[in-house]
Amino acid sequence: MYVRGICTSKEPRSGSMHTTNHGTAAYGMYPRGVALPEVVCALNRGGFDNRDICMVLSPAHPDAESLSDSEMFHRTRIDQAMSARTIQWFSKFGAVVIPTVGCFVRSEIFLNALVSEPPAPSLSRGSRILLGLGFAREDARRLGHLLCDFGTLVYVSCPHGTETRSAIEVLKDAGAREAASLGQNASPNAA
Repeated sequence: MYVRGICTSKEPRSGSMHTTNHGTAAYGMYPRGVALPEVVCALNRGGFDNRDICMVLSPAHPDAESLSDSEMFHRTRIDQAMSARTIQWFSKFGAVVIPTVGCFVRSEIFLNALVSEPPAPSLSRGSRILLGLGFAREDARRLGHLLCDFGTLVYVSCPHGTETRSAIEVLKDAGAREAASLGQNASPNAA
């Protein structure tokens, strides 16, 4: 059952733990029409684990709409099964966030970043989430606005830092309208 708010499912992770605020990461902005399973498969083929992937979906994204529907529990069995499959799929990732709807958090690396949003009343909820993931205020504001238009931001945590360029290339090849890096000593490489 989906409950509005935060659903967590901790899974121990091998190796050292890191936080998104102190590591490096890559992100890609995708329009609503891009098949997210294909993006994830490309990242998996590139050596990135689902636990290192966080997706921030616009509440208007087709995958998010099925969860934000107030009549969710009064739908046909087919619609309920589709929602259940969406929830099951979201639960495989480090985190999936749908501002104003809720989030699924599997990896500890995203938990602190997502539940301790920095105080920024002048920013939208989506932008504050991006601040928590380590984006600069200006980038968080800009990307938060783009989320409304584009649909999805796919964020890949790169704990060793060396994978960031590879992640950017995978995100670009998978159709990102913008792909860049962020983190310590990371310079944006917008597509």
